[in-house]
Amino acid sequence: MNILCIASYFKGTTFMEACHRLGHRVFLLTAEKLRDEAWPRDALEDLFFFPGDEDTWKREDLVAGVSYLARSIRFDRIVPLDDFDLEKAAFLREHLRVPGMGDTRTRYFRDKLAMRTQAREHGIPVPEFVHVLNDDEIRRFTETVPPPWVLKPRSSASAAGIKKVRSAEQLWKAIEKLGDERSFFLLERFIPGDIYHVDCVVFDERVVFARAHRYLVPPLRVAHEGGIFATANLPYDAPEEAPLLAMNEAVIGAMGLRAGVSHTEFIRAGEGSLFFLETSARVGGAHIAEMLEASSGVNLWAEWARIETLPEGETYTLPEIRRDHAGVIISLARQERPDLSAYDDPEIVWRMEKPFHAGLIVCAPDHDRVQALLHSYIERFYRDFFATAPALDKPNS
Repeated sequence: MNILCIASYFKGTTFMEACHRLGHRVFLLTAEKLRDEAWPRDALEDLFFFPGDEDTWKREDLVAGVSYLARSIRFDRIVPLDDFDLEKAAFLREHLRVPGMGDTRTRYFRDKLAMRTQAREHGIPVPEFVHVLNDDEIRRFTETVPPPWVLKPRSSASAAGIKKVRSAEQLWKAIEKLGDERSFFLLERFIPGDIYHVDCVVFDERVVFARAHRYLVPPLRVAHEGGIFATANLPYDAPEEAPLLAMNEAVIGAMGLRAGVSHTEFIRAGEGSLFFLETSARVGGAHIAEMLEASSGVNLWAEWARIETLPEGETYTLPEIRRDHAGVIISLARQERPDLSAYDDPEIVWRMEKPFHAGLIVCAPDHDRVQALLHSYIERFYRDFFATAPALDKPNS
């Protein structure tokens, strides 16, 4: 197959290498500013660079450019490697008639309003929400749903661009500031509680592998109050594991993901109620894939490549699965090259190598050991490395 990968950020190298090992021809379209990143050039047939940031990529220019390439390359698959590339891949598939998710289904994995509406229609619990469109509906929402609320962009990723508002007066000021962009936002009841994520592999419209995790600190707090990112898989006998996996299957079915991988987030309120927050048709960010591989032996990027290129009619089989425990911790760092040499526990299986970042993945047979290491590292990271930056309106990686 000829596979065109689209990457607005430097990620997905494992996917491209896996496709190459499987005997396929891989092409990459990315931003000009990413030209010098460590792309797996030995695995690529060619690289194509689009000028400017991904925000400046116009649909008509992208269609024209890829259509020109298609004069000499028959693309069999178009694969987005990041959340921000899903719509690009969808409309290119529609235009070139390449198999895969089109515009409508892609919205369920990209548009927070569309995915919440779809989930609610399928009986999946979601926090109360309203489209930031009609003044009367917004007013009714604020009169019936107590604050605080969260104002969310419909098509961002992670906690980027999300703002917590604590009064109707503050809300209307924020909406006025949005101007004509307000229809691209939704308002949602803020529910305090633990945030979970389920990362899974889907084939033939079924979840064939899934693992549940809990963030040690909610991502919204990390993004807006400054903090250290950390997450780890749940104990395999945890009481919340089965409900999380069941709701994840319901979400995947409601959104119509037929094959691929997904990262889906949930919140468990103080009284124990579970709510769906958002989903995606991609590998989770923040090196969750590496953490999941450490605990299970399943590399989501590689399995996605296998599924994406599987000949029609063939059955997908999972690799052998382990049931270890793993966790990841990541922080912005004051130092350009943080020195992690003092972190020498034998459970460390991965070290982050990125300027002004410190990160580790730990793996052990015992869940309590992983939790103990992560909590101790959080304290040490604050002392040794931690730096903070203003919350971004969109992710930077």
